[in-house]
Amino acid sequence: MAIKDTPEEWTVTATTTPFTGNKTSVRTDEVVMPDGATARRDYQVHPGSVAVLALDDADRVLVLRQYRHPVRQRLWEIPAGLLDVPGENPLHAAQRELYEEAHVKAGDWRVLTDVYTTPGGCDEAVRIFLARDLSEAEGERFEVSEEEADMELARVPLADLVRGALAGELHNNCLVVGALALTAAQAGAGVEALRPADAPWPARPFEV
Repeated sequence: MAIKDTPEEWTVTATTTPFTGNKTSVRTDEVVMPDGATARRDYQVHPGSVAVLALDDADRVLVLRQYRHPVRQRLWEIPAGLLDVPGENPLHAAQRELYEEAHVKAGDWRVLTDVYTTPGGCDEAVRIFLARDLSEAEGERFEVSEEEADMELARVPLADLVRGALAGELHNNCLVVGALALTAAQAGAGVEALRPADAPWPARPFEV
């Protein structure tokens, strides 16, 4: 049997949006279950995100430390951001985030992996890219604000991130998934076998 996620959609008899925020909203659907009963499902509607695991020639990953109010912690993360425009090319969004958060550009881009962050309560889809051949971006640094104004930047060996994730010391979803996925790729067919940066993404279709 092939182990592969497949599209499926159960019948929705009613839907409401009890909350609409600046970037996301909350939706309530009445969903028909396999036994014919109807159940209510509340979930966050999210535009989608991209994240960048930027790897330098010394096998170090570019990470940033940022305060996250919902969990009341300052987390080490990889550069990431929202898909602000419907249908936005995720590669372009990833390149923008790497520039804005780290003032870095990359010469080689590949899709590392695609994930749903919390599919039981949110429809957020994230594409995590691997970026290599790093160099400093030209021009002025992007002006940051709010939590981003207090960010710390560092370059950390990939092995240290894997150790920290397995030890329960690092918790950011994209950092943990990205570091483990890259380690698996390096131990398997190699990063050259990863999907190209413009690979289709059914969860968030885009124009190349």
